[in-house]
Amino acid sequence: MSRDTEGQSSLKRACRKCKYILSEDDAKCPVCGSSDLSEEWSGIIIIVDPSAQLAEAIGAKRAGRYAIKVR
Repeated sequence: MSRDTEGQSSLKRACRKCKYILSEDDAKCPVCGSSDLSEEWSGIIIIVDPSAQLAEAIGAKRAGRYAIKVR
């Protein structure tokens, strides 16, 4: 059973390097390959088009969910 904290499941982790939000089964970030993951993150940006200005501004290389802040 998962617990909801600030709108995200506590079982989801975010990569500390690129801030990509991973599924609970991932042990390694599929975007940058880092295994430095955190369960403590807040805020979410959903990137649909990696060529959009927002994606470029946050350094998103692919579509997906990204955390705004990762601790």
